[in-house]
Amino acid sequence: MGAIVLMHSLAFAEVIRFEAEIPGRLPRGWSVGMTHDGGAPRWEIVRDESAPSPPYVFAQLSQDRTAGRFPLAILDRITIVDGSVSVAFKTVDGAVDQAGGIIWRFQDANNYYIVRANALEDNVVLYKVENGVRQSISAKGLPSRSYGVKRVIPRGRWNTLKIEFQGSSFIVFLNGERIFETEDQTFTKAGRTGLWTKADSVTYFDEFTVIGK
Repeated sequence: MGAIVLMHSLAFAEVIRFEAEIPGRLPRGWSVGMTHDGGAPRWEIVRDESAPSPPYVFAQLSQDRTAGRFPLAILDRITIVDGSVSVAFKTVDGAVDQAGGIIWRFQDANNYYIVRANALEDNVVLYKVENGVRQSISAKGLPSRSYGVKRVIPRGRWNTLKIEFQGSSFIVFLNGERIFETEDQTFTKAGRTGLWTKADSVTYFDEFTVIGK
């Protein structure tokens, strides 16, 4: 269920919770897809009483171990170019990966930005996926070949990931802490937002918040 707050004629904020959705189904207003080959993703509503907005959350449950397989869930009704997106996430299972991420300026399943947190690697990395090729974008102040920023991602616990994007500038937050900033000019047009996982990650999501400017 979404609560929309109009800020002015060109801005809005919406918090999407899943407590009123039907278990075993895809929530209203979302579509699913995948970048690269592998078993089909399985996104659906599941029960989790520990969630920020219980009793239900949005989960990716498939466990295909193909390393380069990226299940996607896209919020269809909102398209923005600048703003912010945040989500509460909990990594539940995965032998190859335990990751959860946010997509923005989504053009199609092969072209978008994504920031993700990984509980096996204990890091947060921002990427662009261009023509199906994923490339990490280094944080400002770090060597150009650096790979994200190290942070402990507690497994089996709820965390909050947030991305702020304005033009070519991107700022990443984890659990309320501003952890890095970066720049890129690959995708400048408005696009949809959504959720991302990798390989066999079983990840739960709640309180998906979109602010558009």
